[in-house]
Amino acid sequence: MSQHPAVPFSPARAGAAAVLALALGTLSPAAADVAPRNQPGDAVQKALNELVGGGFSGALAAVRERDGRSRNYTAGVGDLATRAKVPVNGQVRIASTTKTFTAAVVLQLAGEGKVELDVPVEKYLPNVVRGNGNDGRLITVRQLLQHTSGLPEHGKALAGTFFESQHRYFEPRELVDLALTQKPLFAPGKGWSYSNTGYVLLGLLVQKVTGRPIGAETTDRIITPLGLGDTYWPSPGEQRIRGPHPRAYKSRTGRPGGEPVDVSEMDPSRGWAAGQLVSTPRDVNRFLSALLGGKLLKPAMLEQMKRTVPVPGAPQGWGYGLGLTKIRLSCSGLAWGHSGDVGGYATRNGITEGGRSATVTATEKSVTAEGDKQLDSALDTALCAGKQRGGKPPAGRPGEGPAVRP
Repeated sequence: MSQHPAVPFSPARAGAAAVLALALGTLSPAAADVAPRNQPGDAVQKALNELVGGGFSGALAAVRERDGRSRNYTAGVGDLATRAKVPVNGQVRIASTTKTFTAAVVLQLAGEGKVELDVPVEKYLPNVVRGNGNDGRLITVRQLLQHTSGLPEHGKALAGTFFESQHRYFEPRELVDLALTQKPLFAPGKGWSYSNTGYVLLGLLVQKVTGRPIGAETTDRIITPLGLGDTYWPSPGEQRIRGPHPRAYKSRTGRPGGEPVDVSEMDPSRGWAAGQLVSTPRDVNRFLSALLGGKLLKPAMLEQMKRTVPVPGAPQGWGYGLGLTKIRLSCSGLAWGHSGDVGGYATRNGITEGGRSATVTATEKSVTAEGDKQLDSALDTALCAGKQRGGKPPAGRPGEGPAVRP
């Protein structure tokens, strides 16, 4: 699942190995979008070209203006075997960006009076969080949303490598039980640590409260009303991505220069409510625009979502709200979003206070800190394009999660 908030999966991340720099792509407009002329000097195109030159096999992005006009970009290749181009606005696994969707559903339920944020999760999931000092009677719903619960990460308890469980289906309760084999990281509310397990519990909470699958609730409450036609919650056991998509690659060695292995087909259940969704850059931008534009949540709930806590090790000015990350931009001002990393796909996204949104996804995720820095810089460029940039974006970002991500 994703991991850092730009947004998340973690301060310690692992990615796919780097490959040789590939031929650079060109700006690719979709028929319904307004596209700029394909000028070599376009800042966003240049940023994507640099991602490919820096070790990613392919990259794609979309930038949406406040009035809805959208531009699409691609670079590199979408398939190392056939050398096919990266599809414009292709579908990708958005991993931890799913957390923002899950948080929005929980906050909608809170706005409807069906969920209380500051009561123990025990109220909704009795006897589920128990073991090795972990206690649902002491952890609130808000703490799950904000990663302040102290719950350990189920990814760290998964046996073997990514490749050994790539095609395995996990039940949500199985993920929770794996996490509970470990002791809590800290007392609830006394620290911050990115927890995919907390969002799996939130998915179970939604199901208990509504009596319906979290995927169905997400679809009916967000995906369908917003017309996100390229976004979907994979069915149990569904491993292939349905629409046109760049292939995802991961190194078996986990080191730069390792041979890339195609991992496009995988079972996303290890992410579930923390990272299962498939979407496109344009759809993610539309979602962020609707969310921060007040179309999904009542004002009081959106205000709570944007109420952040400090994140240890994050750049100055960054913070984590309820499934949402506050990002400080190099061109001054803030953006809100949530990154997502999972086997071979790395997504960064955000929306500025002025309403400009951008989503950037790269394939063959670099295992180096430099690769992560390049991705953050590309997002910063996309959000700041047209403004006077105040220097390089801050290095690093809030921790996102374990090396094993859904």
